[in-house]
Amino acid sequence: MIKPDKYKTITTASTGDFRDRGSKFLAFAYPVVSLAEIKERLLALKKEHPKAVHHCYAFRLGTDGTQFRANDDGEPSGSAGKPILGQMDSLGLTNVLVVVVRYFGGSLLGIPGLINAYKTATAQALESVEKTEKWIESKFEINFDYPVMGEVLHVLKQAEASIYRQEMQLFCVVVAGIPTIFCDNCIGRLDEIRGVKVKTVTTEY
Repeated sequence: MIKPDKYKTITTASTGDFRDRGSKFLAFAYPVVSLAEIKERLLALKKEHPKAVHHCYAFRLGTDGTQFRANDDGEPSGSAGKPILGQMDSLGLTNVLVVVVRYFGGSLLGIPGLINAYKTATAQALESVEKTEKWIESKFEINFDYPVMGEVLHVLKQAEASIYRQEMQLFCVVVAGIPTIFCDNCIGRLDEIRGVKVKTVTTEY
């Protein structure tokens, strides 16, 4: 099986709003890249909607999409988190968090009604937002002396690399995400520049 070179995600935050028998289901979709960012988003929404009875959510992280979670937050098992995740997966999205905030309207909806509500609110939030494809990257730390900075940055730019951190002093450090498809060529060119050292990065930036 050939591994993909790109992954699909959303470019900005978006919202959805579904109502049924007095209950309000407000969906919030966000592009995310880390568990820490997801935690921040959830805390912010709980502060923004303190009177909501449920804050159900799902996320999928990583370019291979293997890191994910679906949380029902007190709703019947499988009635909230899974329908949210299902809508994300139907669009092939990763690095996305969707939270659906529920205000109870006084009438029980039953499990089919809940599934429909969480699914529909999520679909509304995701269908209108702009989607994009991004290169699957491998991260590297590049160490070099200041005089060769121009050469290093030129090579990274030609490889369409993302810069996650840079310290430009007498001795420079750049943490870059290099599209996996261009890695061998890019690192080969960096190695040819005098004094450049490249090492793989495993921590988040």
